[in-house]
Amino acid sequence: MTVTIARLGELRPGETKKFLFQCDGIEMEGFLLNCAGQHHAYVNRCRHVPMSLDWVENQFFTEDKRFVQCATHGAYYLPDTGECVAGPPCGRRLHRIPLRIEGDQILGDCPGSLPDD
Repeated sequence: MTVTIARLGELRPGETKKFLFQCDGIEMEGFLLNCAGQHHAYVNRCRHVPMSLDWVENQFFTEDKRFVQCATHGAYYLPDTGECVAGPPCGRRLHRIPLRIEGDQILGDCPGSLPDD
């Protein structure tokens, strides 16, 4: 199911925004991030243990804005690909939420069936 996440220009580089979406009839939480002017969205769930990544509401980036960090286990994910590059679960990727732009809106679609982690 498609959901409107944000408007173009709403997030500056290094900013994030959480949102809810439906996937296979289940409400899930995702987050949108602006990494150097490019938008990416992922399911808000660590690939090591199925917990939310943010420990402070809507804070996903490391202090230097280079990585998305799991607040529980300290894993670092690349913001543009979702690949884990440090900590558990190295080599796995966050579940990407497909994005598309219509007019000035950023829309997200269900990434499909998500395996249990």
